[in-house]
Amino acid sequence: MLATKQIMTNNNTEPEVLYFKDDGSMPNSKYPLLLYRNAFSKKRGDSGAEWLEQHFRGNNWSNSWRNGIFTFHHYHSITHEALGIYSGSALVHLGGESGTKVTVRAGDIIVIPAGVGHKKLESEDLGVVGAYPGGMMYDLMRGNKGERPQTDENIASVPIPEQDPLLGKNNGLLNIWK
Repeated sequence: MLATKQIMTNNNTEPEVLYFKDDGSMPNSKYPLLLYRNAFSKKRGDSGAEWLEQHFRGNNWSNSWRNGIFTFHHYHSITHEALGIYSGSALVHLGGESGTKVTVRAGDIIVIPAGVGHKKLESEDLGVVGAYPGGMMYDLMRGNKGERPQTDENIASVPIPEQDPLLGKNNGLLNIWK
């Protein structure tokens, strides 16, 4: 495994910070979504996916998978989620219908707090590695009637992870989500 310093070429590890309010369908979160732009750049494709899996696992984010992003609004009520983009690009809608549309590209990492809605609107050659703090299982909520108030209770009980999926025990969500 290559050391993080050999992979990361963007020394600006300050993420974009995006807050979303409850829109009645997507509960969203008191914690902001974090978007690390061009967080890793020397690896793309399968080698980038392998690096993301190893790097996330090294920061105690596991139960990983490779695929894309669902094309419908959804959120997870029992865990936070990290998405590492290892190929292509996508336009994603974050925070539900009243949220924000953002383009993500290979090299970006998104840290999504429990409750924050997300969906893919369009993509080109998109490859994503997803992972969860402590290897948590995840649920798939769509903002349907009857999900709440149980999902609100679930979200409130999800702990802040012990490490940021990109930065480990340094900075990132550990400072921002205090």
